[in-house]
Amino acid sequence: MRIRLSTYSTKPRGGVVHTLAVGEALARAGHDVEVWALARGGDVAFFRDVGVPIHLVPVPEIEGESVGDRILRSISLLADALAGAEPVDVRHAQDCLTANAEGAALGYGDLVRTVHHLDEFTTPSLVACHERALVEPAALLCVSDAVAAEVAAGWGRTAPVVGNGVDAARFAAAASSGAGEPWRARFGRYVLAVGGIEPRKGTRDLVGAMAALARRGVGDVPLVVAGGDTLFDYRPYREEVFALAASLGVEPVVLGPVDDPELPGLVAGAAAFAFPSTKEGFGLAAMEALAAGVPVVARELPVLREIFAGAVRFAGDGPGFAEAFADELAGVLAGGDASGPARAAVGRALAASHSWDAVAAAHLSAYSAAVPGCQQRHVPGV
Repeated sequence: MRIRLSTYSTKPRGGVVHTLAVGEALARAGHDVEVWALARGGDVAFFRDVGVPIHLVPVPEIEGESVGDRILRSISLLADALAGAEPVDVRHAQDCLTANAEGAALGYGDLVRTVHHLDEFTTPSLVACHERALVEPAALLCVSDAVAAEVAAGWGRTAPVVGNGVDAARFAAAASSGAGEPWRARFGRYVLAVGGIEPRKGTRDLVGAMAALARRGVGDVPLVVAGGDTLFDYRPYREEVFALAASLGVEPVVLGPVDDPELPGLVAGAAAFAFPSTKEGFGLAAMEALAAGVPVVARELPVLREIFAGAVRFAGDGPGFAEAFADELAGVLAGGDASGPARAAVGRALAASHSWDAVAAAHLSAYSAAVPGCQQRHVPGV
């Protein structure tokens, strides 16, 4: 089959990582795959080399443009480019933006869209964009049962679950090779969070937890925050987080996006991986940490309980969350957790079980069910 995957960014966000890895796995299975993406800030490539053809649609910056207007302009630019693209057997959008662009360019009648998580918008144009991307595509896929349940409850649509993979061997190799040592030499023992500073990542709660950790006498462990490039403007939230950190005596080390070859070492070097997200669809960053043998402390969301039960320490999700999260971090950092080695073994096995090739095979089955004629175009034996 000829398959087009589309994603909203060239940066290392979870949905983008998913898109590239699925595309490469589908290509390994013998299919003709291309990846399309919006390219902001002058980007001319993805955050890493990609093993399938790519098509980037530039989105020039316009000073003073609102987030809503920038997103609508991005959709229009991508739709214009897609309208002139070579025909494919499967059009698969990985997010709200690209689903709207594919729909505007060629209609929604045979479009497949993956729902990684559900956003909440307040701007009318973005609310409409979000709604179209859930209502109009011919088929939806979800990365977890929890997200599928949200889609069913909110939109009455049944969406098969086609989950995430993880490059477990890459992160396990970083742990066994000592790739984390330079990061430990730089920061000492550190707590790592990946995804930047934004509301969905629960950064404000994490700052509160780090302050609570210091009150417990564990004050020599810095919080290191990596990643964070996004379409949205979270500057007010960032300012709020930094003001809170200053008032609590917490000094987060904010690295921003980390070069892809350096990421496994950064993860493997951490003493603990903090995952206080308020909303996730799967939790790819936490799975990478488990592959590296790093203990994970997470907010107890239904989706994270579904994916990670038995492999991570949960800190609840209610009043007193920051204190509870600090308790769990303290337990990890003290090294006295008798169940820690067993939990780490479960985590490594869990990560190793999520192969991208298996995810690609599940995508092919989903395409056959969703797009008329796809089953006749499968490569024999796939």
